[in-house]
Amino acid sequence: MNVPEFVEKIRKNEINIVEHTEKIIEECRKINKEYNYFNTISDGLALKQAHEIKKLIKNKDKSIQNKRLLGVAVSAKDSICVKGVESTAGSRILKGYRPLFNATVIEKVISEGGIIIGKTSQDEFGFGSFSVFSWFGTPKNPFDKERSCGGSSGGPAGIAKKANFPHISLGESTGGSIAAPASFCDVFGLTPTYGRNSRYGLIDYGNSLDKVGAIGKSCYDAALLQEAIAGHDPNDSTSLNAPADDYTEIMEKPVKGMKIGIIKEAFGKGNDKSVEKYVNEGIDRLKEEGAEFEEISLDLPIKYGLATYYMIATSEASTNLAKYCGMRYGAVEKLEGSFNEYFTKVRSANLGDEAKRRIIMGTFARMSGFRDAYYIKAMKVRTLIINEYKKAFRKFDALVSPSVPILPPKFSEIEKLTPLQNYMMDIMLVSPNIAGLPHLSVPVGYEKNLPVGMLLTGDHLQEGKLLQLGSVFER
Repeated sequence: MNVPEFVEKIRKNEINIVEHTEKIIEECRKINKEYNYFNTISDGLALKQAHEIKKLIKNKDKSIQNKRLLGVAVSAKDSICVKGVESTAGSRILKGYRPLFNATVIEKVISEGGIIIGKTSQDEFGFGSFSVFSWFGTPKNPFDKERSCGGSSGGPAGIAKKANFPHISLGESTGGSIAAPASFCDVFGLTPTYGRNSRYGLIDYGNSLDKVGAIGKSCYDAALLQEAIAGHDPNDSTSLNAPADDYTEIMEKPVKGMKIGIIKEAFGKGNDKSVEKYVNEGIDRLKEEGAEFEEISLDLPIKYGLATYYMIATSEASTNLAKYCGMRYGAVEKLEGSFNEYFTKVRSANLGDEAKRRIIMGTFARMSGFRDAYYIKAMKVRTLIINEYKKAFRKFDALVSPSVPILPPKFSEIEKLTPLQNYMMDIMLVSPNIAGLPHLSVPVGYEKNLPVGMLLTGDHLQEGKLLQLGSVFER
C-alpha cells in the first residue's frame, strides 16, 4: 500500500491506527536488531499520537481531511530534535539529552498527522560519508549487510528502503548527506534549497550549509514530505520567506522540452564504470520522455568544491561543537581540575576521532594569521561557485551527474580508506551544498544487485522541477 492509499484508508477508518502503529513499532524493533537503523524507537510518543488521531477520526473531526500525512510513520535523523526523545546526533557527548521542544519540521509533520516513530542512526554530528562514525552502531545496507548505507543519513535511507509499511524519513544534508545514502539504498533523496525548510531544532554541523530534507521509497513520498515541511519560520533567521509549493502536483507535469546539462567533469576518471553506465541509461530514459540534453563544463565546482566545502564546514563545526562541554546537557563528568583540564577530559572521552579531526581542522582554519588564507578565501571561492551555477541555470532547468562515484562499499574496504579518500566520496555533492542548491538523487539501476543513483541539481527554489524529472523514474 502506498502512502496516499494508506492516508485515505485511515481517513475512512478502514485501518485501526493504534493497532497499525503497534505493529510497525514491533516491525521496527525486528529490523533494528538486524540493520541498526534506529538510535531510539519512540514507541511511547508514536502510540500517544496514534491515539490522538484515533480520537479525531472517532469524533469525525473535519481537520483530518486536510492532514497530508495522516497516520504515516515518519522517522527523524538523530540530529533533529524531538521533544522528550533522546536526540544525540550520533554522539556520546549528547547521550541522555532529551530536548524540551520539537524542531519546526517535527511540529509540521505532527500537525499534518504524521507519527514520529524514532530517531535514526547517523555519523557523529554528520561527519562522514558511510555512517561508520557513530557511537551507537553502524546502519547496514538493505541490499547487503556487509556494505555501507552511505552517510551521514545512513539510518534514514536504510529504513526508507527496508520499511514494509507506509513511511517517509526526515534526513539532513550538509555536504551530501541525503543524496549519498539515497544512492546507496535505492531511494529518492531530496535536499532542498538552503533556507527552504526550517533549521530550528536541528543540532548544527555547519550553519551556512545544513538543510533538512526528505527521503522516500518513491518520488511522491519525498515530494509529499517536502510539501509538508517547507515554508518560512520566524524562529530561524536563515529561513526563506517563500511559500511552499504544491510539489505533488508539479511532479505530475510532463518533462518534454525541459533542458538538462550533463556535467562533463563529473564523468570519466574516478567513477566506477557501472555507475556511469546506469547514469547514462537514466539520461536516455529522460530523453525518451522528451527532455533535451547538452554537455556543459563546470570546472570550478568539481575542481575546487571539495577543498572549499571542508574549509567552510569544519570551521563552522569547530565553533558549533564548542558548546558541548559536559556541564549543561549530555555527557557529564565530575567537576574537578582547572577549566582546561575539565573540558579536555569531557571532550576527549566523548567525541570520536573524526569529530576531533574536523574540530582541529576548523579551529586551525579560523586562527589568527590563517583565517584570511583559508576560511575567507574559501568563502570567496564559494561565491565564484555559486556564480558558475547561476550562469548554467540561465540555460538549463537542471544539471545531471552521478550521485556518488562508486557502488556501496564493504565495511572492510572503508576501514582501509584514508580520511582524504573518505572525503573524496562527496566530490559530486559538496558543490550543490556549498551553493545552497536543491538536488535530488534518483535510483537508476542495479549492478550485481547493488543500486546506482543519479543526481539532478536545480536552481534555487526549483525543487518542483527536480521532482518532475524524478517522477519519470517512478513511472
